[in-house]
Amino acid sequence: MKLYHGSLITIEKPKILKPSRALDHGSGFYTTTSFEQSERWVHRKLSEKQPFGFVNVYEFQESAFDLVNSLTFKRADEEWVDFVMQNRLNPNFRHDYDIVFGPVANDTVYAQFSLFEGGLISKTTLIAELKTYQLVDQMLFHTEKALTFLTFLKAEEIKI
Repeated sequence: MKLYHGSLITIEKPKILKPSRALDHGSGFYTTTSFEQSERWVHRKLSEKQPFGFVNVYEFQESAFDLVNSLTFKRADEEWVDFVMQNRLNPNFRHDYDIVFGPVANDTVYAQFSLFEGGLISKTTLIAELKTYQLVDQMLFHTEKALTFLTFLKAEEIKI
């Protein structure tokens, strides 16, 4: 399986990093099966001072799902919403999954999460709204063990 990671640098050896803000699946190394999603991320970070970035391309050994503790969300459902909300809102929440795979709550989608968090819409309404979006996926590598199943292939330069 090909996976992509948008960055301002080439990342041949991914590392587990603690983010500066709460993310959907917790801390770790995030990838996606969508080249376009990674490319959009790079474009959002580019500027005159930083006119180029990279979409790093990896090969993932899918057999890893049988060898590590993984969690897969096939769609944006109630279980996924609960997991994302725990990661984003509860600073003490920790999970023990090596890999988490599922939809990404990007900035557009997260506006709906904010309405839910503020009590303005119900979880049922949130999930119904999410079904109207074309959600991209993300795969979090949460542990060093998980990263052993990821092989760097190349980095494609992205320019302004």
